[in-house]
Amino acid sequence: MSDTDSDTHDPAALRTPIVAVLGHVDHGKTSLLDKIRGSAVIEGEAGAITQHIGATAVPLEVVSSIAGELVDPDDFDLPGLLFIDTPGHHSFTTLRSRGGALADIAILVVDVNDGFQPQTLEALDILKRSQTPFIVAANKIDTVPGWNVHEDAPITQTYESQSDRTRQRLDESLYTIIGNLSDQDFSADLYWRVQNFQRNVGVVPVSALTGEGVPDLLAVMMGLSQRYMKEEMEIDVAGPGVGTVLEVKEEKGFGTTIDTVLYDGTIRSDDTIVVGGLNDPIVTEVRALLQPRPLAEIRTESRFDNVEEVGAAAGIKVAAPDLEDAMAGAPVRVVRDRPLEDVIAEVESELADIAVDTEEEGVVVKADTLGSLEAMADALGEAEIPIVRAEVGDVAPRDISVASTADDAKQRAVLGFSVDVLADAKRRAEIDDVKLFTDDVIYQLVEGYTEHVEEIERAQQDTILDNITRPSRFRVLEDHVFRQNDPAVVGVEIYSGTLQNNSFVAKWEDNEPTRVGQVKGIQEQGEDVDEARAGERVSVAIDGPTIGRQVKEGDLLWTEVPEKHAKILEQELASEIPADELEALNMYLEKHRKRDPFWGK
Repeated sequence: MSDTDSDTHDPAALRTPIVAVLGHVDHGKTSLLDKIRGSAVIEGEAGAITQHIGATAVPLEVVSSIAGELVDPDDFDLPGLLFIDTPGHHSFTTLRSRGGALADIAILVVDVNDGFQPQTLEALDILKRSQTPFIVAANKIDTVPGWNVHEDAPITQTYESQSDRTRQRLDESLYTIIGNLSDQDFSADLYWRVQNFQRNVGVVPVSALTGEGVPDLLAVMMGLSQRYMKEEMEIDVAGPGVGTVLEVKEEKGFGTTIDTVLYDGTIRSDDTIVVGGLNDPIVTEVRALLQPRPLAEIRTESRFDNVEEVGAAAGIKVAAPDLEDAMAGAPVRVVRDRPLEDVIAEVESELADIAVDTEEEGVVVKADTLGSLEAMADALGEAEIPIVRAEVGDVAPRDISVASTADDAKQRAVLGFSVDVLADAKRRAEIDDVKLFTDDVIYQLVEGYTEHVEEIERAQQDTILDNITRPSRFRVLEDHVFRQNDPAVVGVEIYSGTLQNNSFVAKWEDNEPTRVGQVKGIQEQGEDVDEARAGERVSVAIDGPTIGRQVKEGDLLWTEVPEKHAKILEQELASEIPADELEALNMYLEKHRKRDPFWGK
């Protein structure tokens, strides 16, 4: 309900449910919308279907005409359905209301041949986060081999008329989709088998090309909206308009305009509005409310009708001064008879709700809309990746400057979701050694960055390992003394670990370690080597002892590992060293900890 309760306003009325269409690229989102629109044009009287900016309103009577006996208009109080016309999860995350996602219900389009794809999974993740009820449109059933087309027929009717073999092929695809939904923790079934749509996802087989199943899809959408969303659809018709910016666009003759989805109240051509901006809320006067000519395709139509007033739920293009800094996904509020300060505070409060928490150190994040930015922040939060700065807009040189100040190489990165990288920023990133990651699938973007971090960590661990004394346990072989001292040269067998050149050698006696010398050369079959591994027999030059005194044939010797090195090996690098080396380390630690339980901890 609107916040305004003036006696002069009309009583509460039911608005049209807002329907978003999501799915992987090429799975038929636009085709399905076009089919619904086209059918609505055919079935409706001239002007019955209203096309606004970013949205197509299909009135109840037209829904009923398309759906036939599946929708009896007498059973419904809701005025019809409003389809968001810019399909894809970008617009879905952009569409926000005070409670989160603006869409009341969603259609997830899945190609029966391709099944789940990366953007399908991403769309499901967004639906899960926003807790938006949805239906799956299993599209392209007409491509099943042997399919017998029945234009615009309900799915039950056209399904029954198929051969057993064709039905079986379709069933296999549909149950794969249902299984995939189950893998993502959604209980689902074919819509006619679903008893409770709040607990289970209905799958509707459709063809955007032939119109088969479209009557069922509309009937399920209307049924769900009527049954579960009636209270949420109550609005104050004449109250001050409340909406969300869908897109910020330059329009010839009008300058910067905002395509807005209005979900409560009305907006008039002389209203003062407050719009969420990049820095501060923008207060401006509406110059014109623009609607494409009836039934014209929104994204290509350039001729508009000027209208005086628009009521929720609808899409409308608003022309007004000072909209250059308006943000996609930001709130739009009509001021009308309320104090301006209160409306500005409302917009600031809503923007604060979707502000991303940043830290002293982290990566820089850029996204195309506020909603996308929030979805990115959620995904990075789950992956425990800190964010130092998060903003809407393309990657610019100043983003590179911020990233370049990071002390940690892993955080010298900019992650851009569905944005461009300005040429200057690209050049600056190369000079400043800042890594750029861009993608239009959030989890792929996060994965790309995570792999980069793992590479850096591997390289860092390799560097540490190169500079750390590795453990080893080895025995002086009998009858293999080649020189007694200065340096002693003996044959040894490595039992476990890695014996490195220049490492110190220790011998344990009476639970006490004694340094006996330093390795000054290792030879394997006459060749000089830097190290010897478990299982190998080599000759070793040890500077310090005299064989027969400090060291005898058959003695067990150890590499002397500094306490700090032992601690790093045990606590940070245990998974990076071979099993036999870990065994040597554990035995060495055990010996030390018999004397001092806290050694190396």
